[in-house]
Amino acid sequence: MLKATLRSFLAHKGRLLLSALAVVLSVAFVAGSLIFSDTVTRTFDRLFASTAADVTVSPKEDLSSRIPTGTTPTLPASLAGRVTSVDGVAAAHVSAAVTDITVVDSHHAPVGPTTGAPTIAQNWYASHRSPVELSSGHAPHGAAEALLDADTADRRHVRIGDTLTVLARPGSFRVRVVGIATFTTTNPGAALVFLDTPTAQTRLLGSAAAATSIAVDARPGVDDARLKRRIAAALGNGPYDLRTASEQAKSNTDQLGTFLDVIKYVMLGFAGIAVLVGVFLIVNTFSMLIAQRTRELGLLRALGADRRQVRRSVLTEALLLGLVGSTLGLAAGIGLAAGLIRLMSAFGMNLKSTEMVIGWATPVAGYVVGVGVTFVAAYLPARRAAEVSPMAALSDAEVAGVGRPLKVRAVAGAVVGALGVAALAGCAGATSTAPAASLLGLGVVLTLVATVLAGPLLVRPVIRVLGAAFPVVFGSVGRMSQRNALRNPRRTGATASALMVGLALVGGMSVASASMSKSFDQQIDKTLGADFVVQNSNFQPFPQEITGTVRATDGAGLVVRQRLTPLAVRLPDGARVETTGAGYDPRLDDVAHVTYARGDSAAALADGALAMDVTFAKDHGVRVGSTVPVQFPAGRHGVLKVGALTDQGGSDGFGTQGGLYFGMGTLQKYVPDGQDSALYVNAAPGTSKDVLRSRLEKTLAPYPQVQVRDQADYKKLVHDQIAVLLYLVYALLGLAIVIAVLGVVNTLALSVVERTREIGLLRAIGLSRRQLRRMIRLESVVIAVFGAVLGLALGLVWGVCIQRVLALQGMKALAIPWGTIVAVVVGAAVVGVVAALLPALRASRMNVLTAIAHE
Repeated sequence: MLKATLRSFLAHKGRLLLSALAVVLSVAFVAGSLIFSDTVTRTFDRLFASTAADVTVSPKEDLSSRIPTGTTPTLPASLAGRVTSVDGVAAAHVSAAVTDITVVDSHHAPVGPTTGAPTIAQNWYASHRSPVELSSGHAPHGAAEALLDADTADRRHVRIGDTLTVLARPGSFRVRVVGIATFTTTNPGAALVFLDTPTAQTRLLGSAAAATSIAVDARPGVDDARLKRRIAAALGNGPYDLRTASEQAKSNTDQLGTFLDVIKYVMLGFAGIAVLVGVFLIVNTFSMLIAQRTRELGLLRALGADRRQVRRSVLTEALLLGLVGSTLGLAAGIGLAAGLIRLMSAFGMNLKSTEMVIGWATPVAGYVVGVGVTFVAAYLPARRAAEVSPMAALSDAEVAGVGRPLKVRAVAGAVVGALGVAALAGCAGATSTAPAASLLGLGVVLTLVATVLAGPLLVRPVIRVLGAAFPVVFGSVGRMSQRNALRNPRRTGATASALMVGLALVGGMSVASASMSKSFDQQIDKTLGADFVVQNSNFQPFPQEITGTVRATDGAGLVVRQRLTPLAVRLPDGARVETTGAGYDPRLDDVAHVTYARGDSAAALADGALAMDVTFAKDHGVRVGSTVPVQFPAGRHGVLKVGALTDQGGSDGFGTQGGLYFGMGTLQKYVPDGQDSALYVNAAPGTSKDVLRSRLEKTLAPYPQVQVRDQADYKKLVHDQIAVLLYLVYALLGLAIVIAVLGVVNTLALSVVERTREIGLLRAIGLSRRQLRRMIRLESVVIAVFGAVLGLALGLVWGVCIQRVLALQGMKALAIPWGTIVAVVVGAAVVGVVAALLPALRASRMNVLTAIAHE
């Protein structure tokens, strides 16, 4: 049996190749994501381990770590002197480093990265732990000198002697580049600007007595943990965090982990789609191979092979397929990881392919996925093979199991489908987000399974409709293509399911994204009343210097500031909610349209008062006049009175939980050194909007980190952000289509082999090569369109349910992107044509007499 199995596997290697490609893609994405994330993690582990001080003293983390407020947590620089006196300390260095700056050249162009990596300004001091070393020029001395890292200097064509402008929170200042520092470790993609210590403290932190941390070097032989305990005892119970080198490295790695997790989960999402769609392909392939080998399997049974041996033979073929596909997939995964490393280098993160990390978990995960998928997918066909009777060796049946009833599928599909519909109905009727999202996930899974189970039952009624025009347009060729697609509902359903999965995902997310865009458009139209909004491109706070510049612009009338802050509120029902609050200047009603259930803007912005979303207030037992304790950053506490309740149509006020906001005076009392996050600007009387925009853009040219936007610009910004999600979905669609095309090609190729004698007879009675190719193409098109119709129908249901979940967050508009749906159906037809090219060509080249004599 082993010899027979190996011979059978080698005899059908061409037919199994396309199925192996699905395994290769699945394993490649799994292996590639693991290798890439392991390589980045190892690289940064080395960087953080080599640059972390033996002990680091930093301000204690608080609410300010939730969102950027423009404030930099600091501690007294004088602590360095106290730490130096601790037994075991060799040296203590004051560190003054910030990441909320912008550096521009003489043309007002940003010098730092534009890909999301930070621009870091810090003080320069000689240390063996520095990630850079001075490679040309000299160290900075005085308030007008700076160092720049070599990567940034090369990328932005900055040379020694050039003048740069640093836009920091205390104010902008100019520096001359006097030296270039080269990275000795991996460049994480950031731009580094070094100043001397007094300049960094005063220009970046606003005080010569402040520091962002104290870096402590231990004397030889002194353990980090012991030194940490000694320093902690010397400092007492102050608001400081102390970390050893390993703890600091781990903290930095954990912060990086969020970025790595995004990449890893995206790639694993691709792997999951490849696995899911690949299962359909492999099941279909083995089912058809077993159907075509009915006589062969029957002969083995007649010669003495029992059911277990036949089943084991088919599963052995699947394991061989999985091993081959997994091995090739691991190789492809290494190539994919190398490509990602090069891609990251293009974004400024200079990783090295020679330092690629391939841990033991990567091949294990690859083989578990590859072999597991093929084994599971082949199990049902293997059981079917074991049921072949020895008498089948004497029959002429070419396809086994075609006529078996679909009652079991019908019952199972109906039960699972009913449960899925009930879950989606519960999702649509839910009144809170968490249960709605849970029911949505359950409903999506159940309805997908139900559609896969019931797919063969839908083949005949749907394809009769889709192919109804074929006999009229293409005559007998069209009639035969339609009947060929109807011949084996199980095979047609399984082939179409591969395409259905991807298109269901696209349909659902397209509806969700279109609904989000429309909802945001309506919300912007409803709430934004200002002529222009001045805001950072990534919504970060900006220096007060920019606010002053906007107010001084000729033609600028009313300017209302928005300033965000993290906070925690203790509510009457005992709940403690951490969220984000906003401070606004008076005359908020002139730049925003706020709907109040109780109170008004004057009451909301009064000193010591705040506004709250009416639904949030009702859920926690809050009413107008209630007082709530509020915790602000830096340990500041206050008790604010609820002056107004807002009703913004179901959303949490200004987009944060609770919709909390208050007057700028109240915010400055508790967060005195915050920065503005947005400016709402109206044109002064007698100045047109176009003129004001032109003047604002001119005066803000030296500050490239902020942009001037009107309502249309704001909508475009939101649409572009939502489009990022769609691009990911379309990439998943592309992968699903690739595998689905493989499935259709595989099905048609095996179908051509299966119908060799039939094709020979058709050719003998006058069917031309051209007509034969057309027949196979039409069969492929109707199968692909069938999968598209099922997928889009399922996706539309999912999309409507997703929109109901979004409606609980205030995004109540429903939009169906009909253009996308029509384009997908047309694209499915094109996919069918492309998938049929090779099988149709092969069928048309068959020798007629040889085909008629085929057994």
